[in-house]
Amino acid sequence: MLVISLPLFGEPVPSSSSERKSYDQAQTPSPVPRGGAGARPVPSRPSPGGARRSPAPAAMAAPPPARRCPPLPAAEPLLFLATLALGLQGPLATQYLWDRLGAERGYSGPNATSPAGCGNGSAGNETLRQEVEALVSRWNLCINLGGFFIGLFSVTLLGPWSDSVGRRPALVLPAVGMAVQAAVYLLVMYLQLHVAYFLLGRVLSGLLGDYNLILASCFAYVADSSDQHRRTFRVAVLEACLGVAGMLASIGGGQWRKVQGYINPFWLVLAASLAAALYATFCLQESVKQQKPAKLLTLSHYRAVYRLYTAPEHRSSRRKLALYSLAFFLLVTVHFGTKDLFVLYELGSPLCWAAELIGYGSAASYLTYLSSLAGLRLLQLCLGDTWVAEIGLISNISGLVVISLATTTPQMFTGYGILFLSMAATPVIRSKLSKLVSETEQGALFASVACVEGLCSLVAAGVFNSLYPASLHFMRGFPFLFGAIILLIPAAVIGWIEIWDSNHDYNHFSDASLSPAGGSSAS
Repeated sequence: MLVISLPLFGEPVPSSSSERKSYDQAQTPSPVPRGGAGARPVPSRPSPGGARRSPAPAAMAAPPPARRCPPLPAAEPLLFLATLALGLQGPLATQYLWDRLGAERGYSGPNATSPAGCGNGSAGNETLRQEVEALVSRWNLCINLGGFFIGLFSVTLLGPWSDSVGRRPALVLPAVGMAVQAAVYLLVMYLQLHVAYFLLGRVLSGLLGDYNLILASCFAYVADSSDQHRRTFRVAVLEACLGVAGMLASIGGGQWRKVQGYINPFWLVLAASLAAALYATFCLQESVKQQKPAKLLTLSHYRAVYRLYTAPEHRSSRRKLALYSLAFFLLVTVHFGTKDLFVLYELGSPLCWAAELIGYGSAASYLTYLSSLAGLRLLQLCLGDTWVAEIGLISNISGLVVISLATTTPQMFTGYGILFLSMAATPVIRSKLSKLVSETEQGALFASVACVEGLCSLVAAGVFNSLYPASLHFMRGFPFLFGAIILLIPAAVIGWIEIWDSNHDYNHFSDASLSPAGGSSAS
């Protein structure tokens, strides 16, 4: 019988093929025949699986495949870069619109570019300031409507498409679109073009999915590579990256604009967007296990999202899917709508914040992502995910009420402080949505979430940017109060689902405990 001598653990094995061949010959002795020297040698028997026991030198000589990326999914750096670009671009574009439109209307009073405040102007100057404020709000409305309306259809098209071809194309395209938008904004500033070209840049970015597709694809990436037990915390970690990047962009952007103006910060926006595209192209591992070619321009992608909510099986899960989607839609709509108005609200009277304070305020709003992550982790030790989401909604409602009534800087920062758990509800809802469908439906689910987020941005831009100029004459903070009232609906929906599930489980337990007694009495 053939005797094979294997190297001991820790014994060095030659690396080159020639040394390995001589090493194998030295380590493997000649077969010993049965019954003496003249007996016929017995060939070695194959293993039960059919493979021979002798090592294959060619296979041993092949080095292990080198990893392109770390073994863990790494979508966080890409989301960090994209959020850094967006966090710089949003407040700076609003302030640029204020300065350009104010100069065209002859408004020379203090504004965001001056630390002197805006409370000492005359009555005529105050009227002109309100006109500029309303004009900036309307331009923001047009830009957001144009970009998000196109992005609503591109996100729902590219999201299901990534289910087949992989997540990386759905991350590269919107990053390139954000870079194109930053380039158009730079041309407007360099050449002093009309501010309507801002709308062109936003539309071009929306055609490639915009930031919403990056956000949805990153969450889908995490869902592909995480189990259900850790998914809530993984989603919260991904959302915490939004807070870190946004906080850095807000603090750095305000100070940078104050020293060097608008152009240099927008060069960083362009560089961060290009870096995100390059990272997704060359450094990111693909999370979709079985990729296959698929057509892009086809209605089947939209039908995949539609079937997710209309499939006849598991009606209770589909019902909860629709209710959680409604709660998510209302929550994100309020978040997008109020976030767009924070800068305008702080620019106007009676707050009259300068660029430095606007940067600190934006940083405080982004800090809620980190505080919500820490709070979620601590609350999960003693509470279920549903009640963590309810506490987060209470924090959000209370903070918006305080901000709507704020007339001084300390009151405004008090409202920001009360919002410290406001972002704890969104990762819980995302995790619950992903647990309601099977593994084969995760791509279609996050495509629908992308659709909901695109619709949230569209509705938020239309409702809140229209509501703000209409409420300037009786209550400047009314949109924030309106958002707090709207958030009562998702709080009620999430609580009702949890109570309904508890009663359903209790009824099943009662039926199971009574069934043996019923069977014994019948016998």
